Amino acid sequence: MKKIIILNGSPRKNFNTAQILKEAGKGAESAGASVEYINLSDLNYKGCVSCFACKRKNNTTNGLCAYKDELTPVLEKILNSDAVIIGTPVYYSYATGMTRNLFERMMFAASTYLKDEKTGFTKRVLDKTIPIGLIYTMNCPNDMAKVYNYDIILGADKTFLNHIFGYCEVLNVYDTYQFSDYSKYDIDLFDEGHKKEVKETKFPTDMENAYKLGEKLVNYNN
Repeated sequence: MKKIIILNGSPRKNFNTAQILKEAGKGAESAGASVEYINLSDLNYKGCVSCFACKRKNNTTNGLCAYKDELTPVLEKILNSDAVIIGTPVYYSYATGMTRNLFERMMFAASTYLKDEKTGFTKRVLDKTIPIGLIYTMNCPNDMAKVYNYDIILGADKTFLNHIFGYCEVLNVYDTYQFSDYSKYDIDLFDEGHKKEVKETKFPTDMENAYKLGEKLVNYNN
């Protein structure tokens, strides 16, 4: 049975990102995989500390970050999994800080400073493909995402994950319903009625797409 690791990079455990990820998990399970769901906010860890242990000559890290903290077991699970799904809200054009720290640790240790003449990129550490599903949820509407250069900023994550782990597919969830009760907040920039309509009409489609993504990643290497 294939093992799928699902990582929630949101500080909220039951809202948009979590709901989308759980639906992706259902899709993976429907394809016959076992799913482990991890909230990154439960862990105490850092980003890359620039120890460069993974770049030393004759190192034996084999893609695993040498720095030890509460993220280490998660990184081990990623390297031993058959696919990984990572979900994060977008905060000021970027993944959350905890997700960025994850990316630094999982990508830097699994990449090299050695040239690959065939690809024009760098040589990979891993000798297998670990398909990555990357899900971004965002308050930003679809038509504004390019204005804020989301395609470039967030696209960089896909480029590196695709190269380092062999495959990466992205699902963007736009215009999310941000609060359970808008009346409690000072906010006139967004219309609650519109947000509620999007939640009722578009979010179900986003959930369906997440389900399909989970299925697809399980079947990627079949």
